[in-house]
Amino acid sequence: METLGLLLSGFAEALTWPNLLVVALGALVGTLVGVLPGLGPTSAIAILLPLTTVLPPTQGIIMLAGIYYGAMYGGSTTAILLNIPGEVSSVPTCLDGYPLARQGRGGAALGVAAVGSFVAGSLAVVGLVLFAPFLADQAIKFGPPEYFALMVMALTVIVNLAGSSLLKALTMGVFGYLLSLVGIGPSSGMPRMNVDNSAWTGGFELVSLIIGLFAITEVLKGLEEKKTAIVSAKIKSVYPSRADLKQSFKPMLRGGVLGFFMGLLPGCSPAVSTFLSYDLEKRVSKHPEKFGQGAIEGVAAPESANNATSSAGFIPLLALGIPASPPLAILLGGLMIYGLAPGPTLFAQHGEFVWTVIASMFIGNAMLLVLNLPLVRMWAKLTQVPYGILAPIILLLSVIGAYSVRASLFDVTVAVVFGGLGWLFHKFRWPVIPFVLCFILGPLLEQSLIQSMAMSAGSPWIFFQRPISLTLMILSVLLLFFAWRLKRRTERRVVQEVGEDVDLHEH
Repeated sequence: METLGLLLSGFAEALTWPNLLVVALGALVGTLVGVLPGLGPTSAIAILLPLTTVLPPTQGIIMLAGIYYGAMYGGSTTAILLNIPGEVSSVPTCLDGYPLARQGRGGAALGVAAVGSFVAGSLAVVGLVLFAPFLADQAIKFGPPEYFALMVMALTVIVNLAGSSLLKALTMGVFGYLLSLVGIGPSSGMPRMNVDNSAWTGGFELVSLIIGLFAITEVLKGLEEKKTAIVSAKIKSVYPSRADLKQSFKPMLRGGVLGFFMGLLPGCSPAVSTFLSYDLEKRVSKHPEKFGQGAIEGVAAPESANNATSSAGFIPLLALGIPASPPLAILLGGLMIYGLAPGPTLFAQHGEFVWTVIASMFIGNAMLLVLNLPLVRMWAKLTQVPYGILAPIILLLSVIGAYSVRASLFDVTVAVVFGGLGWLFHKFRWPVIPFVLCFILGPLLEQSLIQSMAMSAGSPWIFFQRPISLTLMILSVLLLFFAWRLKRRTERRVVQEVGEDVDLHEH
């Protein structure tokens, strides 16, 4: 009952006009980002993160969350109409969505994707209400050794964010951690690794790094690929029929439940759950031969799993401070910028903020359904916007955003330099999310290690003598193994479907 009361108070706050406005704006911008080829939720959050800092923390995070799940829905538009999966998680949607579009049923496929996203997203948010406070209550018992073990478990996410090479991911993680050491040391209070440059004493600004590695890199990638608009399939009927919805209802539920539980696993990407959901639906279908030819269930199941996994990822993020996907890693950075450390104390110290954000996700999912079904034709037209128009706008917003945080040209320089590095990382397939994750978590890991060593007079056995920290260490090993197995299986499946080696976390 206490949880219900807190949720109702969150709804009371979320239903105020300023919060409703940012929910709607976030959902619309997210859908737009998902629709436009070449952009994705990670790049969008990186571009808009500095702009949301002018808002209060609650409204800023509500908008970023809306951009995230809105973009996850919007990605289905290019997958269905253009046969272009903006994210690897949209590959299964292409398999039946594009054949449906070629048959003149693109509107029905987009409608089913919208309804499935709403159903699964709502189920996942209900799970968020039930699971996250429980995890946070248990985690309130944490001390420095438990926090250290938790950070170690969070870093196991690197395996699933590794892309094509675990060695490259680990190297990038070390690079990110070393860069986080620049500035004032947490124990000594003295400058370190500042190369006798006063600009380096304050350390590297997270927003500048994110803008460079994602937003500016995205522009450079687009220029190199010479992106142009692609004419999409014609849409005859905008809304799915009653028969389509009836045929899709059970796949939506199955995909939503599967996606939710997969999303609880730290580091399990939506790409994994969408392929598993598509496989499951094909196995239980009475007509598996229709899959790949335009089966509406082949759109409903993976799209539901996609949205459920994305929403469920907020549970380990808010309760434990573990981001389950690249966009949530950027969102973790946003929380830190606002001074809201996600993890065990977030629910206790900032309960009103947490429950308002959760309530806004219910509202945002409903808004996505109400707003996007009538706008299907408009989204289809936007897939034809030339990239030559988008690139200068993205670049301008990036420079303004990098400068605005500390009013420093040094931060703009950092963004530009890391934009060039990000392009090189992309070109040679070095994953950037492990770098960002270790840059964010590195100082927390270092501080909890120093405190733990002080408690134990320098003995590392303290991490294995306390029940919670020992459990987390064992879970870290198990998650590493499980994530590696899932990653290899999903990569093999992507290669089978698209005929090439695809990086699961290229975006």
